Amino acid sequence: MQNKSSYNGPNNQNIVASILQSLPKESSLTKIEYEGPSIALYSDNPAYLLKNNQVISNMVNTLRKRIVVRTDESIRKPEKETIGLLNSFISKEIQTEYLFFDYALGEVVIYVQDPVKLRTSIERNNYEIVDKTGWKLKFRKSPSDMNVMRYIHNVLNETATDRIQFYKDVGERIFRSKLGNSFTEASIIALGGFAEVGRSAILLTTHESKILLDCGLNEFAKESMNVFPRLDITGIEINDLDAVILNHAHLSHSGFLPFLFKYKYEGPVYCSEPTLPLMICEQMQYIKKAPNEAVYSTEDIKKVIVHTIPLNLGIVTDISPDVKLTLTPSCHILGSSMMHLHIGNGDHNIVYTGEMRFQESFLFSRPTFNFPRAETLIIESTYGNKDDIFPDYELAVQRFVNSMNTTLSNRGMVLVPVPHIGLAQEILLIMDRYMALGKIAKAKMLVEKSIAEIWSIHEVYSEYLSEEINNLVQQINKNRFFSGDFTIVQSQILDNEPAVILAPLFSNDGGPSLNYLEQISQRRDSKIILTSYQMPGSLGRFIQEGGKEMAVAGQQIEICCVVEKIEGLDVHSDYNQLINYASKLRPKLRRVLVNNGERSKVQNLAASINRMLKIQTQHPSVLEAVKLV
Repeated sequence: MQNKSSYNGPNNQNIVASILQSLPKESSLTKIEYEGPSIALYSDNPAYLLKNNQVISNMVNTLRKRIVVRTDESIRKPEKETIGLLNSFISKEIQTEYLFFDYALGEVVIYVQDPVKLRTSIERNNYEIVDKTGWKLKFRKSPSDMNVMRYIHNVLNETATDRIQFYKDVGERIFRSKLGNSFTEASIIALGGFAEVGRSAILLTTHESKILLDCGLNEFAKESMNVFPRLDITGIEINDLDAVILNHAHLSHSGFLPFLFKYKYEGPVYCSEPTLPLMICEQMQYIKKAPNEAVYSTEDIKKVIVHTIPLNLGIVTDISPDVKLTLTPSCHILGSSMMHLHIGNGDHNIVYTGEMRFQESFLFSRPTFNFPRAETLIIESTYGNKDDIFPDYELAVQRFVNSMNTTLSNRGMVLVPVPHIGLAQEILLIMDRYMALGKIAKAKMLVEKSIAEIWSIHEVYSEYLSEEINNLVQQINKNRFFSGDFTIVQSQILDNEPAVILAPLFSNDGGPSLNYLEQISQRRDSKIILTSYQMPGSLGRFIQEGGKEMAVAGQQIEICCVVEKIEGLDVHSDYNQLINYASKLRPKLRRVLVNNGERSKVQNLAASINRMLKIQTQHPSVLEAVKLV
């Protein structure tokens, strides 16, 4: 990674001097290192700093930088010895299922069935454990499927030395000396996802920085020029980018990211913790579905893992000399995050919603609208037309359940094609809850394996879910969250028994939903229930708009079964919620930019916000630039 200035700038010297002046001798500092956007204090007496965390808090408030305490490598015990020491502290009734030693960070991640009980049982000994083992501890819920987390940990383990150097390089670039100009300027260039859905990508440029907000692709674009974001028109080299930030894991926002690493991007990727495993699942699935058409490989995806720096929500983080980032929940899918970007000395502040849902649901609470400052809002418009009004959420749930029951009572089958991350898990929760109440007709409940695998990541990061669901996940035993009436399948051959099939969205080139469609399409007693947004050009959109005959993956299909669209369950905001969100931001916005919607929808939402809220509103197209300040 190329640096724009040397390591030993005055900014760095001031930071180090302030830290050294603030710490007592007992802290036993061995070195101070950059760790990406954080400053890491290495100590051979880390327990002292962890016990006296007010010292660190005061330092953070003074320097306004992220500071972490790390154990010096010299005091870290070998893995086998550490495991023995940990077992002496952990109650025998708490069984550890998997441990990951992160040598780059000096942390042990412990996966157990009940992390709350584990944390409680060793809380009073936490500092002693750090002192005796030389490792800091993190606790995670053991998921029902550990494959994705193991894969990521293996990649991180293999690249520990490279990651240490990478973190230092990122830190040097973030904390480099500024170029010296006092004025602030900021512009964005629309590279994808404007007046269209898919391939979301925005280039933010300031006097000091170049930051890419999202890096998606559009699987359903008819023209090859519209599949990938238009990075070719920026006039910058890939390694001129200071950072990439992701709103969430869907391919439309993260699918093109490995391509950057294929072409030697060496910088950081910032996102929430759950977004990393989820986007790895998405990117791997993309390669698997189209091995001959994929523009990157497994090796490129591994580089994504190595270069991703997950951030906690609500924490202000320096990502370049003149940009600070705060992620807050957008409640679209697990880990989806709005970006608050603070430019310069607060001269301009941007809130980029990405995709969001501004209402409570089974999985999430509502997104925040309280920011210290926000001059520009970039807001999605998937449902930006005036008639895109959802019914009340509980009413939508009831309609969904009633629709299933109507078909099942006639001994038909119900196919529910959903995005396999996000809405799929919410539908699972809805079905499970109503089955437990005895309010769904007796039938087979078939769930495609990829949807069940994604649920396991929700188990690991359940603190990102609603309080109710988080508490349930933390309390249950392995594989017992759901009632047990679900059967995990892979492109199952159906019999004539009543069944509900939860499967990923229709793919234009095959996949399990197409397999189920072929089996039920001729049955007039059966039904397809569409609950989510269907991308233009997709098979789902064709079916939603009344298409009856199609040729897909060499198969001729005629649809004779019932097709029903249930509004109100989708993981986006409707028209009223989008207007409501823009109106709630205080102080009053100077500008709203509308993106992530079909052209008619972005135009309508922009006009409505301008008319109703009296705010300057624009709806740029791809390749357009907008000067913010």
